[in-house]
Amino acid sequence: MMHNVPEIRIRQLNQNEINPDGDYVLYWMIANRRVHSNYSFQRAVDYAQELNKPLIIFEALRINYRWASDRIHRFVMQGMAQQRKNFENSAVTYYCYVEPENQHGNGLLEELARKACVVVSDDFPCFFLPTMLKLVSRRLKVKLEAVDSNGLFPMYATERVFTRAHSFRRFLQKELRPHLEDFPKQHALQGVQLAASIDVPKKILKRWPEATDEFLKASSETLSKLDIDHDVKPAAFDGGEETAVRVLKSFLQDGFERYANDRNHPDTDSSSGLSPYLHFGNISAHTIFNAIADQEGWTPANLAEKPNGSRDGWWGMSEHAEGFLDELITWRELGYNMCSHLKNYDKFESLPDWAKTTIEEHASDERLYIYSLEEFEHAQTHDEVWNAAQRQLVRDGKMHNYLRMLWGKKIFEWSETPQESLRIMIELNNKYAVDGRNPNSYSGIFWTLGRYDRAWGPERDIYGKIRYMTSESTKRKLKMKKYLEEYSGDSKLF
Repeated sequence: MMHNVPEIRIRQLNQNEINPDGDYVLYWMIANRRVHSNYSFQRAVDYAQELNKPLIIFEALRINYRWASDRIHRFVMQGMAQQRKNFENSAVTYYCYVEPENQHGNGLLEELARKACVVVSDDFPCFFLPTMLKLVSRRLKVKLEAVDSNGLFPMYATERVFTRAHSFRRFLQKELRPHLEDFPKQHALQGVQLAASIDVPKKILKRWPEATDEFLKASSETLSKLDIDHDVKPAAFDGGEETAVRVLKSFLQDGFERYANDRNHPDTDSSSGLSPYLHFGNISAHTIFNAIADQEGWTPANLAEKPNGSRDGWWGMSEHAEGFLDELITWRELGYNMCSHLKNYDKFESLPDWAKTTIEEHASDERLYIYSLEEFEHAQTHDEVWNAAQRQLVRDGKMHNYLRMLWGKKIFEWSETPQESLRIMIELNNKYAVDGRNPNSYSGIFWTLGRYDRAWGPERDIYGKIRYMTSESTKRKLKMKKYLEEYSGDSKLF
């Protein structure tokens, strides 16, 4: 039996058995779009080795997902191009498919699985992926597994849904230690002997041709032929695992040593820029953690003996490292905890009771400003700070981390109803942010309405006991003169 991947990270999605007479093992890559430190890839390699069968990696990009755009398509296709290069001289077959028109890919996975011994995929708790896996599991005739390679703490190692970062942090400080000693292999193929690679059946390639190298360059001409949103232009940064590694190295050489002091200031932003790459699985949280631990000269012996839930001191690292790891592990995985255990994580009803009560008590309060979705989208509010943040989101595909909080608070304040504000936040974030449609996105959006927070005083109009923020105080606290100049209203958004 195989024991390379922790059992707690593996979910069998149907009741079917392995087909030992199949032609190959199939890894359906849908969320962990990378070669390195990938438990799903590792699990598929384990199966191929145990069954002495070739391994086919299938990575696809469909057309009709919500918010499909040039921005998201280009980012994913750039990653595919790098994947193909990484697998070029390996013992596995890499098959990437970009759907040329709506519904063209229907039946492709089932056809691939028909000759497979077993299918391994990625366990991701958000967007359309859980529903897709559930539906596919009913149609396959062989065993389908979903493997969790999202974070340092396995999503299903607890059934508890945490409602505060402090309680989750304290829990991690008690429970994370053994998982720090059981990381995925850096490269699942290293030191492994697999059966000779196999070609994708010609019948499949004839009906569903593989994306060409030229197509994966995702030029504006190529993207224009696809039925996706062409108004959302490509982001100001590229996708792919190699790119993600370069971004990590750049952060460690520059922003890391300034992280504790500068990360909240737009003009001296020291944030890592890794969020989009984590969202698309181009880089692993394990890889990032290892890089920081190496730079800090850290070992598990540095850990504090007793958990206290504090952001500082438990890791036994510098203030920069501890601050960054609190974002990477505590806050990021807090969102994965909720999305993996609550189906209504993206609904107003999922807010804590105190927040729903105070929001409803103040729902009829007079609002000085009310803007439509279109006005928000085009950064047509009276507030230069809010408009600048929205312009960055639309133009670049990302938003400064601190300003995301103010951005959400003001949408809540300037919308006709609380429910409408939530709809607008989700729409704008998921449409324009490359790291949108992610558990972390929903954590940030719902935090503005009280999730993971507590009741604050004094009670205010509209906000009630929800934490209050203003653009005026933000401008006083942050260095953002250059930021406001760069994202002023002088340039066109669309």
